[in-house]
Amino acid sequence: MLIPLAAALLIQPGTRDGSAESRGSVDTALVLAIDVSNSVDARRYRLQIDGIADALDDPSVQEAILGGPRQAIAISVILWADKPSFSIPWVRIASAADAQALAGKLRRLARQGGEFTCVAQMMRFVADKITPQIPMRAARVVLDVSGDGQENCNPAAAPASVRDELVAIGLTINGLPILEGSEAATLAGWYGENVVGGPGAFVLPAQGFEDFGRAFRQKFMTEISAWPAAPARLPSRLAAREQP
Repeated sequence: MLIPLAAALLIQPGTRDGSAESRGSVDTALVLAIDVSNSVDARRYRLQIDGIADALDDPSVQEAILGGPRQAIAISVILWADKPSFSIPWVRIASAADAQALAGKLRRLARQGGEFTCVAQMMRFVADKITPQIPMRAARVVLDVSGDGQENCNPAAAPASVRDELVAIGLTINGLPILEGSEAATLAGWYGENVVGGPGAFVLPAQGFEDFGRAFRQKFMTEISAWPAAPARLPSRLAAREQP
């Protein structure tokens, strides 16, 4: 059963007043889901990790992170293949130093093993285990999926079905398909039909693993600059849970 997204609700459009509520909130809570299946060898894994870390170290990216109404975002990291792993729990980034610290943690993150590309299982994990436990208020929640292949785990529920459940509880899911290997010609279309969804969702392909860093930075800048004009509307039973 899908656990409700109790954390996606939120405060009124932010002021820069330094209040406790403002300090504890973020413009975007972003889940980075990184493919580590059998096709992703050590070099390809490093290209993904370094691409993300390099973006976080970039002063222009840091400026964008701090440029929203709440002057902060939150990031968590999942490594996924046969089974997803919550490899870096939620980190609030409210300064250049915070971004640099997360970049360093990413560079030290050991690759986990895996054979298959279990997209639906990863999204189910996000729905059931990750989004219900966001430890801060977020004006929007985004799942950022990168990978070089289509679903091949024969899941009980198709990826598009789980995607629709996530969208229904308020997530936006963006895709970064890595166009390298036997599925390169069709992968972007498959992501568009089965992975992405929600307000403002988009697919931004990387033209192979060597292009991952460029594509990630472009996508990341788009995601963290897309601030909502108004807070999300929660089901009444969830909003009530957030009352002080």
